[in-house]
Amino acid sequence: MKKETTVMELISLNVGLPRAVQWKGRTVTTGIFKGPVAGRVMMRRYNLDGDRQADLSVHGGAEKAVYVYPAGHYDYWRGELPEIEFTPGIFGENLTITGLKEDTVSIGDRFRIGRAEVVVTQPRQPCYKLGLRFGRDDIIRRFLESGRSGFYLAVLKEGETGAGDAVELIHRDPDNFTVADFNEVFLNERANLKKLRRAAGVAALPARWRSWMQKRIHELSAP
Repeated sequence: MKKETTVMELISLNVGLPRAVQWKGRTVTTGIFKGPVAGRVMMRRYNLDGDRQADLSVHGGAEKAVYVYPAGHYDYWRGELPEIEFTPGIFGENLTITGLKEDTVSIGDRFRIGRAEVVVTQPRQPCYKLGLRFGRDDIIRRFLESGRSGFYLAVLKEGETGAGDAVELIHRDPDNFTVADFNEVFLNERANLKKLRRAAGVAALPARWRSWMQKRIHELSAP
């Protein structure tokens, strides 16, 4: 019997520019509204052509240049929130991809997508703008509790990409610390110390997160 293989593919490339919207009686500028685009798009060090982040103090930058969301999660969310129309880009993701999930992708894994090469850096921790996008505050809690965070990429080699491109694994990080592992230690107030120490030693994890892990280790180790 032939063994089935998981197809890793970019099924939608989504971009959007910041816009001003009304939220809870005030005007907010956000880049979370993204939608699919056709054709080839350059993936650059800080974002995709035609895409921008509004608040660069918490969004964007080299370590969060591109946001990925697994297409397989959409069925879950349609079951949870049937009143919402779930279309690619609704979570603010740049790349909607099949064949990848948080428990199979490790921090530091490298992929080729089209002519670009990228590396996984961290999961997403949503801010209030996800609530703005969905028109409901409870989506932030539900998003975190679901473990369906998606993940950010840094761009190692700029290049064109587009819907239909294969997603090719070119390097598996030797620390093998998955995005799901990160979510577990981040969300658990009494996180497993062994796993926290492992996280703090992941070379591919951004320095600020390694420092955060060290701080948590110190707090949990204190008498």
